[in-house]
Amino acid sequence: MDVMKPIATTDIPTDGDFIYEVKYDGFRCVLYWEKNGSVRLISKNKHDLTAQFPEIVMFCQELEDKVSDFLPLQLDGELVILNNAYQANFSRIQKRGRLKNSESIKKAALERPASLLAFDLLQLSGKDLTKNPFDKRKESLSAFFDKAEIRRDMWNRIGYVESFQNPNELWKLIFDHKGEGMIAKREKSTYGTGKKHRDWYKIKNWRLIHGFLTAYDSKNDYFDVQVFDDNRLHSVGKCKHGIDGEDFQTVKTLFLKNGEKKGVNYYLPPAVCAEIHTLDIYQNELREPEFRRIAPEIKADECTSERLQLDLAMLPDSIDFANTDKLYWPDVQFTKANFLAYMREISPYMLPFLENRALTTIRCPDGVDEESFYQKHLPSYAPDFIKGVGTGDEKLMVCDSLESLMWFANHGTLEFHVPFQDINSDQPKEIVFDLDPPGREKFEWAIKAGLLIKQVLDDLNVISFVKTSGNKGLQIHIPIPEGSMTYEDTGVFTQAIAYTIENQHPDLFTTERMKNKRNGRLYIDYVQHGKDKTLIAPYSTRKTPDGTVATPLFWEEVTEDLRPEMFTIENVVERVQYSGCPFRGYFQVGQEQNLDKVLSLIQ
Repeated sequence: MDVMKPIATTDIPTDGDFIYEVKYDGFRCVLYWEKNGSVRLISKNKHDLTAQFPEIVMFCQELEDKVSDFLPLQLDGELVILNNAYQANFSRIQKRGRLKNSESIKKAALERPASLLAFDLLQLSGKDLTKNPFDKRKESLSAFFDKAEIRRDMWNRIGYVESFQNPNELWKLIFDHKGEGMIAKREKSTYGTGKKHRDWYKIKNWRLIHGFLTAYDSKNDYFDVQVFDDNRLHSVGKCKHGIDGEDFQTVKTLFLKNGEKKGVNYYLPPAVCAEIHTLDIYQNELREPEFRRIAPEIKADECTSERLQLDLAMLPDSIDFANTDKLYWPDVQFTKANFLAYMREISPYMLPFLENRALTTIRCPDGVDEESFYQKHLPSYAPDFIKGVGTGDEKLMVCDSLESLMWFANHGTLEFHVPFQDINSDQPKEIVFDLDPPGREKFEWAIKAGLLIKQVLDDLNVISFVKTSGNKGLQIHIPIPEGSMTYEDTGVFTQAIAYTIENQHPDLFTTERMKNKRNGRLYIDYVQHGKDKTLIAPYSTRKTPDGTVATPLFWEEVTEDLRPEMFTIENVVERVQYSGCPFRGYFQVGQEQNLDKVLSLIQ
C-alpha cells in the first residue's frame, strides 16, 4: 500500500486539532502480520526489508500466542536504530539496510538491534482502520500494546510512539536530544495515500551552518560548500536549493563571469559566504541541505571547521559562548570549542546522572594547566535556569537541563561530581566501588580487581555497570531501588566485598586509606561510598593532560587490552553513537534490582 506522507513546513501548525510526535531518522515501514504468523516489513518505496531485520520478526514470533486474536494486523512506523529516545542513528540503519549476507545481518542485529517504532495502526483483526480518525487509531494502537502485553519501551523491537498535546514541550525534547524533527497530525484525519492531504506535516530540526562557496556546477546548479581547517580548504558538501531566483542568479553570474572554468565547473577563491540548513553531515556530504541565505556580512575566514563543529552541535542560544578558541588541553590541542561540542553532544547520555543530585564541580577557566578550583554552592551570578536547593550562600547546585550543563561548561567546568543519593534524600540509589591503582602503568590491576568483583556480584545475582574513572582506574556501579538499603547497609556490603578481594591478592590490592601505607598497591575505595560523598559522573571530562573522559564500558570490553587514555572528548561521542550507551538501562535496572542475596549477606 502507499503510505501517508507528511508535508514539509517550516512552522509548527497550531490552529486546529493537532497532536505532535517525534520524527525519527530511519526507514518508513509498514509491518504486515498475517493470520498464519508470517511477518513482513515493507518500506514506503515498497522494498521488502524483512530479511535485513530478523530481530523484528523474532520479537513478533515470541508474541504470537498473545496477539493471535488481533491478526492479521498492519503497523505503520519508522524502522530505526536508536541513539537515545528521541534520536535515531541514520548511518547505522543505512548500513543495516544494505547488508545482504545472512551472517553479517545476524551479527549486526545482535550488536545494535533495530526497533520498529509504531505510530499508527492500519489494520486490526483483519479490519481496515484507515477510515477511522487518527486519534481513534492511536487509541486502538495503545489498546493493542496493552492487550498484547508489549511494554511501551522505545527500546523494544516494537516500540510505541507517544503523542504530545503541547508542541513546545515536544520540540524542547527534540532539540535537547538533537532529534530529526517533529510530525504534526490532525486528530480527526483519516489515513490517505502520499501527500494528497492537509493533515500531516513535518518540521525538521535543522542545524544552521556557515560556509563559503568555491565552485559552481553549470550542469546541475550545485555549489560546493567549504570551510577553513587550519588554513586548508575543507569540503563539507554541495547545495543548490533554498535561495530565490534573484539571489541564485546573482551568485551564479558571479561564478560564470569571474570564475576559473574547468569543464562544467567554475571556481572562485573563498569569498561568497552563506548560511545553510542541514540535518547533518554524512559521508562528507550535507544531508538535505537548503540555503537559508547568502551572507555578505560574513568573512570567509570566519567559516572554520571549529565553527562548523559548534554549528552542528546546536548550542542553546540562551548562553553567550565566548573564547571558544582557548586551549583547554594544550598537550593534545583540544580547545574550548572542542569541549563545548563534546558536552552538547554527550548531554542526552550524561544529564540523567546529574539530575536531582547536588553537584560539585572542578572549574578550570583557562584550561587544565592553569588555576582550578572546586565549587559546590550556587554562585550569585548564576542565571535563573540554574537550579539551587537551600538558602543563602549555602545553596547547592543542581544541573538538570541542557542549558544548565552548557552554562557550567561555558564557565570552564571540566569535572562534574555527584553523590550517591538524590538531593532531598538520605538513601543511596547506587553503590560504587572505586578501584584506584597507583598509576596508569598499573591499570591492569584495576582490570583484575574489577573482574573479581564482577564475579562476586554475579554470584549474588546483582547487575553491575563499569566505567573508567577518566584518570587511572575503574569504577563499578550498582544501581539499587531507593530506600532498599541505608548507607550503613551499603557500608557493610562494600567493606565485605573489598576485604574479600583484598584477601585474595594482598600483594596487589589494599583497603588501606593512607597512601603512604599502601606500598604501591591498588586501593579498593569502599569508604568513599557514603552520604554526601561524591564520585565523578559518567561521561564527565577530567582534569588530565590528555582530555580523557569517565567512560561507561560494556563488561566484555574489560580485558587486558583496555586503557584509560583510549577514551577522550575526541572519540567518546562517536563511540556511544556507534556502539550504544553501556549505561542505557541503568535506572530501570535500579528499580528492578534483586537484592535478596545481598541483604541476606549483611544481616
